[in-house]
Amino acid sequence: MALVIYGMGPSPFVRKVRVAFVEKGMDYTLENVNIFPAPDWFKEISPLKRIPVLRDTDRPEPNTIPDSSAICAYAEQVQPTPSLYPSEGFERGRAAWIEEYADTEMAGVVGLGVFRPVALAALMGKDIDAATAEKTMAERMPAIFDFLEAELGDDDYLVGNSFSIADISVATQFVNLQHAGFKPDAAQWPKLAAYVARIHDRPSFKALIEEEAALFAKTRAA
Repeated sequence: MALVIYGMGPSPFVRKVRVAFVEKGMDYTLENVNIFPAPDWFKEISPLKRIPVLRDTDRPEPNTIPDSSAICAYAEQVQPTPSLYPSEGFERGRAAWIEEYADTEMAGVVGLGVFRPVALAALMGKDIDAATAEKTMAERMPAIFDFLEAELGDDDYLVGNSFSIADISVATQFVNLQHAGFKPDAAQWPKLAAYVARIHDRPSFKALIEEEAALFAKTRAA
């Protein structure tokens, strides 16, 4: 199987797929695509003009899948072990819900309110809007932190007390928060802060975080 992931490294959704593939031991090639604006050929395989898109070159056309959740579901099917989805029905549904929460609510608040005005702006050579990021951290992020702190309870993971797509989906959003210079206050959200640090220390996350941090450092030095 020859798999190609189209996207940009700092995207939380591209990272989500890359982490899932690493956890499953699946080889892939990352082909960088700048979607600002998206090239015409990419629009043909991603009608919503979003990244990532997966191409399985061993399959006849159409051989592409857009959307990180759809790609991860495909990966689970073709490489069932180690599983990233709970086997018990209710817990599988809970994992799907947490994934959706991360992909929508967290992505919207973190991406538009913190990452884009700070980290992405710097990466694209634009002026940083620190005021918007600070306002988002003060007014909108606490509710997300509260929710996740409660979801963790006394467990190490979000669903079924085992590592799953729910953890990947949530943790990838925290990487973008970190790139913008923010993280949950360990004094106010101790379980969440420890959880994020623990998940980000997994080899699958750690290597990508270091790769992206080097990119941002290069941009700042330029």
